[in-house]
Amino acid sequence: MNKQKTYGAIAILLLPGLLLYTIAFIYPAIQTVYQSFFDWNGIFNVPLTFDGMNNYKEMLDNPNFYRSLKNVGLFIVASFVLILPIALSLALIVTSRMRGKRFFKVAFFIPSILPLTSVGLMWQFLLKSDGLVNKLLEMFGLGGLTHDWLGEPALAIYTVVIVNAWIYCGQNMIIFASGLVAIPDDIYEAASLDGANGYHKLMHITLPLMKEIFKVFAVLAVTQSIRVFGQIYVITGGGPNGATDVPTTLLYNEAFKFNNFGVGNSIGTFMIVAALVVTVVMNFLTSSRSRTKKKGVQA
Repeated sequence: MNKQKTYGAIAILLLPGLLLYTIAFIYPAIQTVYQSFFDWNGIFNVPLTFDGMNNYKEMLDNPNFYRSLKNVGLFIVASFVLILPIALSLALIVTSRMRGKRFFKVAFFIPSILPLTSVGLMWQFLLKSDGLVNKLLEMFGLGGLTHDWLGEPALAIYTVVIVNAWIYCGQNMIIFASGLVAIPDDIYEAASLDGANGYHKLMHITLPLMKEIFKVFAVLAVTQSIRVFGQIYVITGGGPNGATDVPTTLLYNEAFKFNNFGVGNSIGTFMIVAALVVTVVMNFLTSSRSRTKKKGVQA
């Protein structure tokens, strides 16, 4: 009886959150999938016309869709090549015993809490053809390195990827810092007594004990890359000539610029499925590795 009462109390406490999650996430996702099979211009008093798989065909026939997937791939790669090492390095700094670490913690985290609109406008000002970056390069005699960082298709996507890394390094620094402070100091002290230097401690203590945090980072990095939108839309709008388009900007343009909500919802459905598949696969891979290691230890 006591267990039943406990489970009942837990269910009652979870119900409001579950209801809110259903209204905010589950219902819109189901509606997106449903409307992806209809032709609709977004006007509520206009009836939906069943269109079968034509919206998906139109999505797959669009060459910009495949370029947007390539761009998402660049964001994912940058998450592991840029954000991970930088955020981990910052976390090591703010969890060290150096003076002024609180200042650095706040300074590094500020980009993650700034509104994306403000961030986008700031980087537009810095990186436009007559922006501050080019003026500084000219001032120091490096005029040959000046570019229209946001206007050249070959450069624009890499510029936006770097800006995205600048935004999310602080957020991931906090995630890594939470894992670092959870490692007992006794382990490091014992390693010091055994003659281990900083490199050995990092490679044989810190990184192995941070593996669960790295799993969390990997899932967040991939899902955030799939959903990236605000910074791209504000800085470049998907341009020039679609060079910085990602599925979310294509979705927005199809739905709200061209009033083609059917194709927009088909792109949204693709994103939902992609995020679910990636999350499930990554969780399976990480959990299967953990099970394999446990079996090896038991054997």
